[in-house]
Amino acid sequence: MHQPDLALLLLRGVFGVFLAYHGYNKVFGGNGLRGTAGWFGAIGMKWPMWQARAAAATEIGAGLLFAAGLLTPFAAAGIVAVMIVAIWTVHWKVGFFVFRPDQGWEYCASIAVVAFVVGMTGPGEWSLDHAVGLHFDGWWGAVITGGLGVGAAFAQLALCYRPQETSK
Repeated sequence: MHQPDLALLLLRGVFGVFLAYHGYNKVFGGNGLRGTAGWFGAIGMKWPMWQARAAAATEIGAGLLFAAGLLTPFAAAGIVAVMIVAIWTVHWKVGFFVFRPDQGWEYCASIAVVAFVVGMTGPGEWSLDHAVGLHFDGWWGAVITGGLGVGAAFAQLALCYRPQETSK
C-alpha cells in the first residue's frame, strides 16, 4: 500500500464530498435556493439568486472534482475562492475561532489551505488526473490553485459584494 496516495485520497474525498454536500444544501436544504439567495442578499451580495446558484454550483462541482482528483488545481482553486469569499463576507468580522457565535474564519481558512496544498502537491496516484495522465503538481499546481482561486475570489468580491453601511 502506498500511504501518501491513500492519505491524499482520503483528504480529497472527505473535503470534496463535504463541500459538495454543502452546495447541495444551498439548493435543497432549508428554504432551498430561494432561502440561500435571501441570505446572500442580506449579507450584501448583488444579484443574490445568481450568487446562490454560482456558490452552490461551485461547491458541488469543485467538491466532486476535488474528491475524484480530476482537474485538481482548478477544483482546488474553486474551493479556495469560495472560502475566501466566505471569510471576507461573513466570518472575518466574527474573529478567528469557529466556535464563536456566527462562526469565525478558522474552519474556512483550514479548508482553503487543504485545497491549496492538494492543488500544489497533486492529487496522488489514486486519482482521475493520474489515470488520464494529467500532471499539474509542484509550482504549476500552486500557481493555478492560488492565482485562480485568489483572483476569482477578489473578482467576485469586487463585482458583487456591496455590504450595507452600519450606522454608528
